[in-house]
Amino acid sequence: MSAPRWLSPAEQRAWRTHLALHKLLMHRLDRELQEHSLSVNDYEILVNLSESPGRRMRMSDLADATIQSRSRLSHQISRMEAKGLVTRQDCRDDRRGTFAVLTEEGWETIQRVAPDHVASVREHFIDRLTDDQLHTIEAAYQPVVDHLKKLR
Repeated sequence: MSAPRWLSPAEQRAWRTHLALHKLLMHRLDRELQEHSLSVNDYEILVNLSESPGRRMRMSDLADATIQSRSRLSHQISRMEAKGLVTRQDCRDDRRGTFAVLTEEGWETIQRVAPDHVASVREHFIDRLTDDQLHTIEAAYQPVVDHLKKLR
């Protein structure tokens, strides 16, 4: 067995900065969405459904899009159904398949909440960086995202 390749001080700083950014930003965005009785996960599901044809997605595709297990997504959708934001529909083409469908209440919610959420993303992330920095982040992260998607 070979010795581990420990992180250099610069790599350690970059990694820990990334972790801190992710945790702090998600915590802030989640707190602000709670003012609308939503979580970050709820919001992500509403966005995916609102941008899909017919405002619906197969549950398996929605799980993949939101990077959740099928089981976890099913529990999340149950909570959102109880709030009237989504409903489930059977898939006519596949008896085992189920769609998550955005309700009218869900559509109204995403339309009402999206402007506040975008303002928060701008305030806490986008407006803190220059255009060059944003481009650099995208260029640096995209190869990692591509690599991780291949492993799923």
